[in-house]
Amino acid sequence: MSSEEKKPTPSTSVFAIRTTAGQEKNVANLIANRVEANNLPIKAILVPEVLKGYIFVEADGPHFVEEAIAGIKHVRSRVKGVVSFSEVERYVVIKPVIEELDTGDIVEIVGGPFKGMRARITRVERAKEEVTIELLEASFTLPITVHADYVKLVEKAR
Repeated sequence: MSSEEKKPTPSTSVFAIRTTAGQEKNVANLIANRVEANNLPIKAILVPEVLKGYIFVEADGPHFVEEAIAGIKHVRSRVKGVVSFSEVERYVVIKPVIEELDTGDIVEIVGGPFKGMRARITRVERAKEEVTIELLEASFTLPITVHADYVKLVEKAR
């Protein structure tokens, strides 16, 4: 074999695993322990927060994933086929909260003196990452401007 010819390196694939909803992190930890103990060629384990009941495992082949998940509690099954990286990428790339907020949306305040209260967004200032809100539970409407990180989207405007 000449120096220009190189052996193709085995490429890894991403596989989806169905789990019991709410048990994704536990399953990932159990898989990680098994991978370490048995020295399995699994490259990565991803637990997306927004996707309940699924985890992603990057490995050289499906048989390694099957070996890693065999007999683990809360594992439902391995989803048939391979997951493309573009599908996984949307769970890895975190977009700012401000991008999904619009005028008229109902939000819950998650920090500060109004924590736990619901409000309606009256204005979105994307450059400053601030939203102006009106509390729904207040007896009078008082516009309050808060950073977008202090609100959580509850309901989109119609």
